Formats: sequence, structure tokens, C-alpha cells
Amino acid sequence: MSYLLAFLVGGALCLLAQLVMDLTKATAAEILVGSVMLGAIAAGFGLYEPFAKFAGAGATVPLPGFGFSLVSGLIKEMPKEGWVALFSGAFKATGAGIKAALIFGIIASYVTRARA
Repeated sequence: MSYLLAFLVGGALCLLAQLVMDLTKATAAEILVGSVMLGAIAAGFGLYEPFAKFAGAGATVPLPGFGFSLVSGLIKEMPKEGWVALFSGAFKATGAGIKAALIFGIIASYVTRARA
């Protein structure tokens, strides 16, 4: 059941982004930044964590989930590191995912023989 819920919630978030792109003159980059910002703002107000617990990967994998990860890492590290957490907390929370994306992107470029 959790797979179905994740699929439906993630699909709904992607559908919403696609509708905004189709019905407005927003570019893909604006949708990307807006989605990450909405996830970060919702996380800052404590609204995204209950949503993420309810929807699982359907809420954490799409772009608003990245904003949630950034802010939740910052909030988690702030009591330990103080203001230094502004620079380190978000990177600790999202570092593994960013590294994986870079490594798999490089591997995919070699496999498909991409050219710059």
C-alpha cells in the first residue's frame, strides 16, 4: 500500500508542476526553483515533515523533497553548530544524494558516449 501511496502523491506533485508549466509562461528552471523553495518553506514552518511521513518517497523524492532535506538538515544541525550550520547543515543532509547524482551522471555519460 505504501508503494501505491508514494506513486500517487509523487505523481500528483509532478502533475501539479506540469500544469503550472503548461498553464503559465513559467520555464522549467522556474518550476524547479519554485518547487525546491516551496518544499523548503513548508519544512521551515513544520508542514512538510508530517506530509513526508504520510507519503514516504512520494514526498521526499520529487523536488519539494530536496528543499525539505536542505532545511531539515539545517534545523537539525543548528543546535549543535550554531550559525555554522547555515553553511554545513544542508550539505550534510543532502551530500550523499548529490554525490550519487554526479557519479551516476558521469557513468551514464561514458556509457552513452555523450559529448559536450
